[in-house]
Amino acid sequence: MNAPVLELDDVSLSFGGLKAIAGLNLRVAPGEVLAVIGPNGAGKTTMLNLVTRVFTPSGGRMQFKGRDLTQVPRHRIAHLGIARTYQNIELFENATVLDNLLLGRTRFGGGNWLSQVLRTPALVRREEAHRAAVEAVIDLLDLSPWRGALVAGLPYGVRKVVELGRALATEPEILFLDEPASGLNPEETRDLAFWIEDIRTELGITVVMIEHDMSLVNAVADRVICMAQGRVLAEGTVAEVQSDPAVIAAYLGT
Repeated sequence: MNAPVLELDDVSLSFGGLKAIAGLNLRVAPGEVLAVIGPNGAGKTTMLNLVTRVFTPSGGRMQFKGRDLTQVPRHRIAHLGIARTYQNIELFENATVLDNLLLGRTRFGGGNWLSQVLRTPALVRREEAHRAAVEAVIDLLDLSPWRGALVAGLPYGVRKVVELGRALATEPEILFLDEPASGLNPEETRDLAFWIEDIRTELGITVVMIEHDMSLVNAVADRVICMAQGRVLAEGTVAEVQSDPAVIAAYLGT
């Protein structure tokens, strides 16, 4: 069995007297699609914010491919191969779809200032490689009709796909999706399921998805964990987790 790509051991986070994450343990295997479900306030997005270094844990251990994430500055997370999307879309609305996706390539650098001033052949080749990588993402996600469009004028569903594309443009090893189906219609959700499968099979990217839409979870997840009160409440297949009495109680408040 391959070593986990991400490991969280007894991770905790408190805001004053409120324990948002309480002794969280999690393993993510390379190449899997892991769905994280749970009622509102369960700590799902907080867990994602810990891994991506928005927050620093109060205790415990977080490792990505054996590296201690607590020692990695927030601005270096993408350089490790970790990417994410957001519940609330975070795009540059007055830039085009193409320009937003190209921003994902900043992980790889743009050469030193002198090469940029002189427009050296090496810099031109690097820019061409970045453009080719972004065009591949555009083709994968069927964004060609909107390549040159300003984000501000796009439908909500297309914006969600653009944000997914920007994350993919960083060429991550693990991709966190925070409620990717939120606000999508059934057809858009079905498209998203196909793309997630392509991201895993064609690009070899591990996916961790926080999601409430169980149709999407059923369609793509290899494994599901349910969180409640900042810890893992249940883990297994979709059917196993959905039928777990503790999960039912957490959702229904019984």
